[in-house]
This record gives sequence, C-alpha cells and structure tokens, in this order.
Amino acid sequence: MSNQNQNNPLHGITLEMIIKELQSSLGWEKLALKLNVNCFQKDPSVNSCLKFFRKTPWARAKLEKIYLDFKSKS
Repeated sequence: MSNQNQNNPLHGITLEMIIKELQSSLGWEKLALKLNVNCFQKDPSVNSCLKFFRKTPWARAKLEKIYLDFKSKS
C-alpha cells in the first residue's frame, strides 16, 4: 500500500457514500445551494448524482470539498 492513500482523507469512501451522507444530513435543497448543479435541483436522486459526478471531474472535486468541510465540522 502506498503512502499516498494513507494521506488521502477520502481513501475508502465511495462517491455513493459521500452523496448519501450529505443528502441525509443536509438534504437536496441545501446541497443545491452549496453546489448549483441540476442533479440536486431537478428530480434529485442518488443515481442521477452518481452519473453526473462520475462524468464531471470539476463538480466531483467540489462535492468532495463540501464533504470534507462537512466532516471537519462534525
């Protein structure tokens, strides 16, 4: 195992886990305010978010930052 994974705070956390945890804690409306993307605003679902964030690296990076900020406040 490389040292890079040990220093990665997202190591072992899937995109689906991030979306589900943020959605259950914040809800779709607050997520849409934090990150203005259609998958949070129009008929939101975990599956639509997974499709979008897997294809859109800039949005995934922002979502991961929101998640890390959320976890640091918890």
